[in-house]
Amino acid sequence: MRIGIISDTHNLLRPEIAERLRGCDKILHCGDISSRSVLDQLEQIARVRAVRGNNDKEWAECIPDHLDFELGGLRIYMTHKKKDLPKDLQPYDLVLTGHSHQYADTWMEQPVGHRTRLLNPGSCGPRRFYQAITMAMLTIDEDGWKVERIEIAHKEAQPEAGRADMRKTIETVVGETRKGRAVDDIVRKHQLDASLVEQIVRLYLTHPGVTTDGIMTKMGM
Repeated sequence: MRIGIISDTHNLLRPEIAERLRGCDKILHCGDISSRSVLDQLEQIARVRAVRGNNDKEWAECIPDHLDFELGGLRIYMTHKKKDLPKDLQPYDLVLTGHSHQYADTWMEQPVGHRTRLLNPGSCGPRRFYQAITMAMLTIDEDGWKVERIEIAHKEAQPEAGRADMRKTIETVVGETRKGRAVDDIVRKHQLDASLVEQIVRLYLTHPGVTTDGIMTKMGM
């Protein structure tokens, strides 16, 4: 059994992702789908199980915030944000989240030798900053189960000038935030993109002591 695991498509189903998903028995989407049309396209490939992300608005009211189910002998829990996971993950073999746009795959040791795998397939929708475009493929057979990280190649380069400009922007936003200025004020004063400023401020406020390099790393730069 092959199960494609994706997240954060944000209204874009890339042809390369659709091709990778062809032949899958199931598709699991970890939220921030952003449109019914993406779900419709996925349903033409395989049966989809999805959770609702913070950007899935009125159209997605029927999509659950989390799912707890069995698939191929595995107990799976799925929700969009990691912070919304239940405290006790011991019952699960595989726990799926999205939201961060960054691929993550770790094991959590549980009592009595059981281990829970925590997986975030990253984002395969519009590329944000310089982050990789990724998904995961889960294979279950008579020998057990395994997860493969899949990265989609892209042509966008990461010029040093772009890095220098981003570093300067981050330092400006962090400096203004330390002065107590709101996002809207920073955007107007420096003529910056609102979503970029919001991202930098969120990373700065939720990661006490983070450096400019640390923020750039979390942004995939």
